[in-house]
Parts: sequence; C-alpha cells; structure tokens
Amino acid sequence: MARRDFEELVADAEAAPITGWDFSWLEGRATEERPEWSYSRRAAERVRRGASAVLDIQTGGGEVFAEIISKSGSSPERLAVTESWPPNVQLASERLGHLGVVVAEASDGGRLPYDDATFDLVLSRHPNHWSWPEIARVLRPDGTHLAQHVGPGSNHELTEFFLGPTAIGDARRPESAVADAIAAGLQIIDLRQQSLRVEFFDVGAVVYFLRMVIWTVPGFSAERYRQRLRALHERIDATGPFVSHAQRFLIEAVRPSASG
Repeated sequence: MARRDFEELVADAEAAPITGWDFSWLEGRATEERPEWSYSRRAAERVRRGASAVLDIQTGGGEVFAEIISKSGSSPERLAVTESWPPNVQLASERLGHLGVVVAEASDGGRLPYDDATFDLVLSRHPNHWSWPEIARVLRPDGTHLAQHVGPGSNHELTEFFLGPTAIGDARRPESAVADAIAAGLQIIDLRQQSLRVEFFDVGAVVYFLRMVIWTVPGFSAERYRQRLRALHERIDATGPFVSHAQRFLIEAVRPSASG
C-alpha cells in the first residue's frame, strides 16, 4: 500500500471499531499464516458427526461459531454459546439468533450456566481463561471437547519491541493444558502445536492488533507508546514488514463413558 503519514495511520487505527473477533480491518495491512489443522473445518466435522447439543465457550461476536455451523450443514437440536463482554453478547445474539443459538453471558473461566452432562460437543477458539472441571462437568459421557488455544509467547517479538526483554510464562503451555484436562477426568485424543508467521505492513495494523489482542502488550495505548510506535513506523518504512510469530495449539479430549 502507498506510504502514509504516521499520525494518519495511528489515528485511523484508533478510530476503527472493535467488535467480536473480526479482524477484517487488517485485510491488506497484516497477514497471519493459518494452522495446518483448520480448526473451523475440524469443528464442523465434529458437529456433522451427529452432535445433538453443541456449546461454544467464549464465542466473541459469534463469527467463528456461525462459520462452523454453516460448514457443518447440520441442525443440532441445541446450540448454545457463552461470552463475557456485554457488547459481544449483544453482537453474538444478533449474529446467531436466526440459527436458534441461545447466548448466555458468563464470566471467563467461571461456572458454566448449564446442568451436568448437557452437551456432546464443547468447542472453544482462543479462550481467555477456562476451567477444565467445568468443561468436563457439562460434557456427556463420550462427549468431545475441541479447542484451539493461543500458546505461550504468542507474538513475543511484538511484546518485546514495546516492553523489552520479557519472560514467557508457563500458563498457556500445551503440557499444562493436558495435565489439567486429565486431572479433570478427560482423556486426550489429539494435541498439535504450530508457530505461525505474522507480518504487519504498517504501524496502524499494529495499533489495531494491540487494541484487539490486549494481552500482547498489557496496558497498551497509542499515547502511552507513541515513541515506540514512531520507531516501529520508521523501521517498517526502512526495512519492510514487522515479522512476529503467533503460537497456537489444538487440543481434543473426550469424557470417558461410565463403563470406559
């Protein structure tokens, strides 16, 4: 894209609306490699296998769940989602209502507002905080949980550009997820992880991304990090896209039957 003024790029990114998990504003301004496993395709396959009750945890604006149901070509008897942020609850209700999806406001990682053994498929894409005991509780025997998580140190290059050398914590490591799932009584049937190349073509794309993915640079604002943003703008102008790497892992688990 044509070179644009630093102030204009930042102002545009600050003014851009943020709803759900819709990154379409970044089209042509940033790219992210897709995981080899295609979460939405796999989730649609699990729905198509005959799931009669499906739950999506932390659905955002319902964009991904709507895509999954559309790809599945199925009409489960019960479709439900949870979301914690009120604007996204409203957005998900508007987007998913015509599909018969019931949207519930629920805190991330807290108790899920459903009875025990309610769902035979529980999905989640990029949950913020989650509870393995709660996932296990609402799954029916032989039910499946499929999730794609943000792995540890995702876009760490971007984090360190703004914050300097930063340790990568253990909280989002796949090994921890496996241990916690097993402790909750689930059986792991698949685990995959991948590092994905991300390219930011202008500083506005970085501002927008950091407004959306708030844990990358906690407390970020364009005003607070004006100097670093200007340095980033000059770097991109001189050497090309800023390259970072997103970390993802896919985990699939089942709740064993009483006889199993």
